[in-house]
Amino acid sequence: MKQFAQPIRFGIATSGCLIAYFLILSLFDLHTNIFFSLFNGVITGFGIYEAIKYFKLKNPDSFNYGKGFTAGLVTGFVATLVFTIFFAFYSTEINLLFLEQLSTVWFKDYKSFEGIVFFTVAIMGFASTLVLTLSFMQLFKTSRNLKRKLVKHS
Repeated sequence: MKQFAQPIRFGIATSGCLIAYFLILSLFDLHTNIFFSLFNGVITGFGIYEAIKYFKLKNPDSFNYGKGFTAGLVTGFVATLVFTIFFAFYSTEINLLFLEQLSTVWFKDYKSFEGIVFFTVAIMGFASTLVLTLSFMQLFKTSRNLKRKLVKHS
């Protein structure tokens, strides 16, 4: 469990940034524009990158692909889960017109729309987490090519 403490903290911090960004957009009434949700990937990506980087710096001897990958996934999944819960709370308790405003753009049947929105927010976050973690681990993994070249030239 101790190995998950740091990625969980990074996940909570990342979700805080996602929530703050969403609330800032809502102040300017831009939170119904789907285009602005693309920046969520940048925020999530930064959180995952920093979590893997910090994990590697703290554990340089025991760091491997599996541990870095796990740190990135846990960070992104926690951020996605917390943000999805906030999103559901915001749209059902704080701004009751939000889903209705969103549905006028995308769907005409508002009643069946609510569950689809929450599911979509979660799936987009989980998919982004997986892709970003796979991408960042290419930067952090140790290359075996360098070791092979050194052995051949010796």
